[in-house]
Amino acid sequence: MILPGATLGLLGGGQLGRMFTARARTMGYEVVVLDPDPLSPAGGIASRHLHAAYDDPAALEQLAASASAVTTEFENVPAAALGFLATRVRVCPDPGSLAIAQDRLREKAFFRDAGIPTAAFHPVPDADGLEAAWEAIGAPALLKTSRLGYDGKGQAAVATREEARRAFASLGGVAGVLERRLSLEAELSVVLARGADGTVAAFPPGENVHAHGILHTTTVPSHLSRELTDQALDMAAQVATRLNYVGVLGVELFVADGGRLYANEMAPRPHNSGHFTQDACDVCQFEQQVRTLCGLPLTSPRLLTPVCMVNLLGDLWQRGEPDWAAALALAGVKLHLYGKREARAGRKMGHLNCMAPTAAGAHDLARQAFERLSR
Repeated sequence: MILPGATLGLLGGGQLGRMFTARARTMGYEVVVLDPDPLSPAGGIASRHLHAAYDDPAALEQLAASASAVTTEFENVPAAALGFLATRVRVCPDPGSLAIAQDRLREKAFFRDAGIPTAAFHPVPDADGLEAAWEAIGAPALLKTSRLGYDGKGQAAVATREEARRAFASLGGVAGVLERRLSLEAELSVVLARGADGTVAAFPPGENVHAHGILHTTTVPSHLSRELTDQALDMAAQVATRLNYVGVLGVELFVADGGRLYANEMAPRPHNSGHFTQDACDVCQFEQQVRTLCGLPLTSPRLLTPVCMVNLLGDLWQRGEPDWAAALALAGVKLHLYGKREARAGRKMGHLNCMAPTAAGAHDLARQAFERLSR
């Protein structure tokens, strides 16, 4: 076990890294962040900020020499950087898990091989491959780049072959995947932690609502049946176990076709939909990240209150500073801001956790709070 007082390393300095850093320091650890942004949210509160590129040899040497273990806050870390660190220090999650999550086609093939349902899909290696994929999948469909897509980026909905061709060109003509577009009945996500001893500790599934491809709200508990949420928990645990995963993992799931579950994608890190755990559970996803990294015992999270998390995007700042006092005047509302200097449309700037006696009440409270911010 790596005990408090040790130094932990972090690749990436965004908001997930900031929340990990805050929790780790509260638990008594020092944190060294490697991130090229001099104003990175995590770097601003870390014990030390290595301001360098992720593949900078000297910075990686310093990180490996100073940290007892290293984790990441995003999956698109250069493979060479992870490989270098893994030869010198404990890295969690392992580079193999990140490599699968970095590539949509590999990820979907992994789900398929694990016996976990996904929407029908077909690889699109090039323009000729698009024609074969269209014959196999047809409309309606989603064309997605294999790499670097998130928050609705790197994908396009297509209803005709010609639309698919135009979308392929607009996405840069890079390799991708064409998948059947499901008629969604609900969206769920499961955030869990898995220790090196195989222990799995999952948070209750969150019911998600997206707006323009970006998560807007997560409500817990969901309105879905116990049978369905238990199935979601089981599927997420299957993913973690088959990967022999160590760390915090987010698994996004679709409900379609009369209540059937389909895996959409996984995130080998804490997840936006897991932010509710900071105020509504007895242990949060970032503490679980510290525990898995350090080999500390995992506890089974307990939901203390129904909650609705609502994302705060840069759009809220377009008419000036949001009215924080108006939102915080509502009982049960907690504010989390990420320390980002520039508010841009679509940029995640913070979130609210809104707690009430019922899930419906929490969702209504989140709506009220959000409306007050945007007056």
